[in-house]
Amino acid sequence: MLAYVKEVGGVRVILDHLGLPTACARWAPARGPPQAAWC
Repeated sequence: MLAYVKEVGGVRVILDHLGLPTACARWAPARGPPQAAWC
């Protein structure tokens, strides 16, 4: 472990600097079971 960051602002600054997304991922819609594809 190189660092332990507890502050939200610190994490956001680090992610921005690295060019990584800071927003949460969106949930994908649920899919049916694979067996339904053959009907």
